[in-house]
Formats: sequence, structure tokens, C-alpha cells
Amino acid sequence: MTRPSLSDLISQGRGDVPADRVLRGGRVLDVVTGSMIDGDVAICGDTVVGIGAAYEGREVIDVTGKTLVPGFIDTHLHIESSLVTPHEFDRCVGPRGVTTAICDPHEIANVIGVAGIEYFLACARETVIDIRVNLSSCVPSSHMETAGAEIMAEDLTPLMDDPAVIGLAEFMNYPGVIFQDPGCMAKLEAFRGRHIDGHCPQLVGKDLNAYVAAGIRTEHEATTAEEAREKLQKGMRVLIREGSVSKDLHALQPLLTDVTSAYMCLCTDDRNPLDIGEHGHLDYMIRELIRLGCPPLAVYRAASLSAAEAFGLKDRGQIAPGKRADIVVLDELATCRAGMVFAGGVLLEEAAFAKRRPVEPVGRNSVEAPVVTPEDFRTTANRSATDVIGIIDGKIITEHLHEEIPVEDGDKRPDPSRDLVKIAVIERHGRNGNIATGFVRGFGMKRGAIASTVCHDHHNIAVVGVEYDDMALAANRLGQIEGGFVVVEGGRVQAELPLPVAGLMSLAPFEAVHDDLVVLRAAARALGVTLEEPFLQLAFLALPVIPALKITDRGMVDVTKFEIIS
Repeated sequence: MTRPSLSDLISQGRGDVPADRVLRGGRVLDVVTGSMIDGDVAICGDTVVGIGAAYEGREVIDVTGKTLVPGFIDTHLHIESSLVTPHEFDRCVGPRGVTTAICDPHEIANVIGVAGIEYFLACARETVIDIRVNLSSCVPSSHMETAGAEIMAEDLTPLMDDPAVIGLAEFMNYPGVIFQDPGCMAKLEAFRGRHIDGHCPQLVGKDLNAYVAAGIRTEHEATTAEEAREKLQKGMRVLIREGSVSKDLHALQPLLTDVTSAYMCLCTDDRNPLDIGEHGHLDYMIRELIRLGCPPLAVYRAASLSAAEAFGLKDRGQIAPGKRADIVVLDELATCRAGMVFAGGVLLEEAAFAKRRPVEPVGRNSVEAPVVTPEDFRTTANRSATDVIGIIDGKIITEHLHEEIPVEDGDKRPDPSRDLVKIAVIERHGRNGNIATGFVRGFGMKRGAIASTVCHDHHNIAVVGVEYDDMALAANRLGQIEGGFVVVEGGRVQAELPLPVAGLMSLAPFEAVHDDLVVLRAAARALGVTLEEPFLQLAFLALPVIPALKITDRGMVDVTKFEIIS
């Protein structure tokens, strides 16, 4: 939408001339005072110019009996985890009330490097909702990973002044911050004074002080109210997260009050179209927080104004003169069902989405994994004592279990009767062809295999299974479809979802991806899988080590998580 002149803003706000658009008959929730303001909302171009008065407009929309709230801001997410392109994400979440999404494209960046970030910046220039980008700070996220790319400080600085860029994305390597790793320090110095997102699960005390002192401002990894409270007290903005796997809303909900809401925000981090379609996005979080007893003012403030303030977006977050016209029209606050949504004054409907210019997808044919055979999944061993990854359903953290698995013919076999299945990570970026194997408990799988190229954060191939033949078929099929998800049973592919954009995103509409995920979930459950989100849970099983509460004086970490590192 064309930016209006100052003269037009003033004239329409004063009522000297008709406003471009008037929303008539509703009431506005003021997220500063908590008041309900009766009267029209006048919009000039992309900007609100008047509230609480009667206006004439070139276009008048009747919102009698409705409540108008500011557009929702998702303060931290990886759009790639929606499994669709930014254009389809736009269509998917915009009509639900999301008018600003602050993303970190580090999933695609870990596959194809800076080109992936540039793709997101190009898409941000075309989407109807406002997509803002924090530049990926940790590619790879750990020296223990084999990613498809490496991004240094000098690779990021040419992008830092792009209009869509806010600052530096989640700094996952917090030991590197605390112990002043040179590569980490170079990035922190380059973005000093700009926004820097945090990522420091379970960090406390002086180590947390040091991390925050580096200029890091936000945290979305707090999983308990106690942890979140300390981080608030030390100046961090806490982002309540509710994704498809990482679900922290219920744990942090008691901390969200009218007092704390000025410094708390909402985010989804990783949420797929299945959950969005069945439950919702930020709208779901808002409904659930209110249902659990949070004051509506605190919830809607966290979803809008507090988010805008935390990320320096001074032009939005409140329905008020001079603010960006990001408006969600609701029947009532508690149910948070969007009837109409305006993003920058544009009504989010199919006609608006149809006007966007397409952006050529990147990262095609990115799966360069070796062809594997059933023999590749044998676990060479001469003793039965075995480390096992223990899944905690709905969490990305895992348990470090110990089991006795007998060695048969030089191999430890899966044992579905004990819920012990084989897991393997296969390097797929054409770097070294490594294959690592181990065991995992928690899938409930009785037969077959499932495989994925969505494998945080390096996005190599992850496959779990009971039969080695099925595991090999699943892994090799991913190379044929340019990445995605595959379910195999009895030597046959039962379901699959191709994700040809870097092995992470589909080129199909989000509705089709949703439908394919329904089929995939059913196929996984037919194998006996009991997890609510088996594909996303699999995606997080090869994360870098998550440290315990203590970091040693030599910079090493005490490990509470066991996993397979490619």
C-alpha cells in the first residue's frame, strides 16, 4: 500500500476530508490502559489516523458489536517449520490475526547459507503481513554438527541494513558467549547496540549475568516460571513459547499478569500446518492463556504492544493515531476468532494475497546423501551396555537412559517389545557422508521406519525404525523427492510429503500440506507410534548437546542429554 503523505494523515485524522477507510460501530481495546474505546477507527493508507470519534470515509465497513484489537506479533519463529514457503505462511496465519512475524531463517541457512537468508528477505518484500528477519547467528549451531554451510560475522554485516532486518537471531551458542569464543565475539561486536535474540535454556546466576551483559535482550527457552522470573529480573524480555513440540505456555502462564505483561511476549518457534489448522497459531495461545486465567489485557498486550516495544517496532502494537493499521476484528476477547484482519491497512483476503509477486524458490536438489543399505544401520559393538535417548513427549529435551541390549552377530538389534528402536543420522550435504547410529525410546514403534530431512539444526537425514530394510528405503526415498518426510512399512512407502525447498519447505498450498500431514500421522500411528508429533519430535533428536545447569570453569558442559551427532 502506498505510504500516505503527512498532509493526508493530518487532514483525515482531523476529519477535514473523508478517511480512506472507516471501521464503524465497534469498540477498541486500548492495550495501554485496558479501556474499551467506543467510536470509529479511521484509516489513511496504511496508518490509523483516528479513534474514539465519528468519521466519514470513502469506504465504510460495519463492525457493530465487534471488538478491535491490535494485530498479533509472533516474536520468534522459524517459518521453515511451518513446512511451507513464506508466501504460504502469509496466507496461513494472516487471517488468524498475525500481522507481524519476526523470523530466524537459520533452518534454511544451515542448508544453503546466506542464499537462504536472502530468499527470506526477498519474500518479506512481497508478503502482505510484515515479515521481519533476524539474521541467523549460529550456522552451524555447534562445532559438533555437519551443516551445509557456515556463516561468519562478515557474511552477515552486508545484510544488516536491509529494511526487513531487525538484528541478530537467537544466540544458541551461549557457552561461546560466556567464554568469549572469537567467532561469537565477532558477531556480538558487529551487532552491538542492535537487537540480539537470546537462547539460553537453564542458564542461571553469574553465567546468565554474563550472557545478558553481552547485549542479548530476549529469551524464548525458559520452561519454568522460576527460570522466566530470573530472566525478567535480569532485564530480558521473556517470550512465552507454544510450538508443535516445545510447549511452555502452561508452565509460564502463572507469570503473565498485568504487571509483567509489559515485558513478556508470545511466540511459536516451530509450529506446523497440522497444529495451526486444528488448534490455531497465536490466536490459540491467546485463547488458552485467557482460559487458564490470565487477564485479557495482559494477554493481548503481550501479543501486540509488548512485542512491538521489545523489538523496536515503534510504529505498531496499539490501535492509535499514527500507528500502523494492524487490526484484528473479534466477536469477543475470550474466543479470539478473527472475523477480519487488516495488515498495514490491507484487508487479508484472497484478493490481497493474489497480488503478491512470486519469489523463485531456492535450495532445490539439496539432498546429496549417499545411497544407504540395510547394513549401514548395524551397530558395531562388543558389549551390551547401551546409551539410549529417552523421548519426553512434547519436549525437545531428552533423557539419557542406559539399557542392556544383547550383541547378536556383532550388532545390537532394535527391540520393539522394550520400545527400543534404532535411530540413524545420515549426512546429506555432500560433506563427508557420515552415518551415525544409536537407540531411542519413546516412539512406541512396532514395525517399519520413518525418515526426515527436517533435523534441527543441521538438517541431515534422521531415520528411526525397527527393520533395517525399511530404514534404508525411507532414507533413500528422501533423496528421490528432494527431502521431506517418509513412512515405510513392509518394504513399501506408505506416505510421504516432499519438501523440495532445501529439504524443509513444500511448494504446495498450506491446505495440501495439512492434508498430507494428516495422512503421514495416520501412517506413523499404523506403525505403532504413539507420539503426538512424531515427525517434529524426530527432528529434534539430533540437536547439539543441551547442557545442565552448570558450566565448568574450562568452558566444557555437564551433559544431561544424550543424542546422535552426525
